[in-house]
Amino acid sequence: MRKRPLILVTNDDGITAPGIRTLISVMNEIGDVIVVAPDSPQSGMGHAVTIDDTLYCNEIKVDDGPQKEYQSSGTPADCVKLAVSEVLKKKPDLCVSGINHGSNSSINVIYSGTMSAAVEAGVEGIPAIGFSLLDYSWDANFEPLKVHIKKLALNVLENGLPEGVVLNVNFPKSETFKGIKVCRQARANWVEEFDKRVNPQGKVYYWLTGKFTNMDKGEDTDEWALANNYISLVPVQFDLTAHHFIHKLNNWNL
Repeated sequence: MRKRPLILVTNDDGITAPGIRTLISVMNEIGDVIVVAPDSPQSGMGHAVTIDDTLYCNEIKVDDGPQKEYQSSGTPADCVKLAVSEVLKKKPDLCVSGINHGSNSSINVIYSGTMSAAVEAGVEGIPAIGFSLLDYSWDANFEPLKVHIKKLALNVLENGLPEGVVLNVNFPKSETFKGIKVCRQARANWVEEFDKRVNPQGKVYYWLTGKFTNMDKGEDTDEWALANNYISLVPVQFDLTAHHFIHKLNNWNL
């Protein structure tokens, strides 16, 4: 009998979020599951790690599933580091992060705690996938995603991923999907605004607001896929070197 793979599950919405509970249930069909996830929401943390405070990581039982679970006081990246260094006895065969409540397409990938957890796993040499749904509601319907998540996870387990590459998967808000579209990251960004207010003590404070602006009209992008009811699949690399510019830099008078 083929040995069941060891799967690490994490997220950034917190260990009790409906998204991760759905992801855990799907991974239980595939392998032996260990969960290490934040004890509270950590959205927008990016790849932050805890260096100026203590970290806690305690075993917890959230439901009656066969998985073993730990909640951590740290960030999503912390959770993966703790899992690899302290919780797991061996390197997992796969790390899955999510399912995030809200998409992580385009530029959002660099702010995302969900994707940063997947990237941290990739840094550790673990094949990794981040899953997100374009629905910010706590009561979002994750049921239609299950069959596609299972298929993608099995594909990664069977085929592997290149060194330095993780997958960013985003689902549109829909009951049915046209299919999975392999995409590039759209060229888009947030135009920030700050809502300036004054508290009763006269101290100025700000709320960050903004508008997402997509300047990319290409039909091969994750934003196009989501707008047209496709699941977007983007291979993400965490080598940030601008390789195409190295030759020009070498021609500078340095």
